[in-house]
Amino acid sequence: MDEQREDIGTKGSKDTVKGKMDKAAGKVQAKAGEVTGNPEMEAKGRAREASGAAKEKMGKAERKIDKAVE
Repeated sequence: MDEQREDIGTKGSKDTVKGKMDKAAGKVQAKAGEVTGNPEMEAKGRAREASGAAKEKMGKAERKIDKAVE
């Protein structure tokens, strides 16, 4: 098995950052949809924001698990 495996803490840190970025991008997209009167864009932005928040929480949980295992 030549696959390199990330420890859960490293993966958690990456997921947290990705989640924060998605959350911010979703907020911007939702606001753009609101300003332009595009409800579809606004809804997609809100969904992306929610997805990012979930990913961020998952990353934080992964880091906590890694610390507990150490």
